[in-house]
Amino acid sequence: MDILLIGTTDSINIRPSTIHGMLWLQTHFEESEWEAIASNRVVLSSNDVHHLSEDALEAGLKITYLPNISFATKS
Repeated sequence: MDILLIGTTDSINIRPSTIHGMLWLQTHFEESEWEAIASNRVVLSSNDVHHLSEDALEAGLKITYLPNISFATKS
């Protein structure tokens, strides 16, 4: 897996998992955003992530998506 996508309540966090994932993301974001990418602080809308994922898959990267998980508590 090169890029991990983690669903949150209303957006998706992008986390590069390999150097290939990081380098690829750097080609799609401004240099001023690279620190945020490296520290896993990039959060995008589902629509934006969908388009980004399509481009990454076409480039041969491996993408893993983890949906938002809620846990019920016992009362």
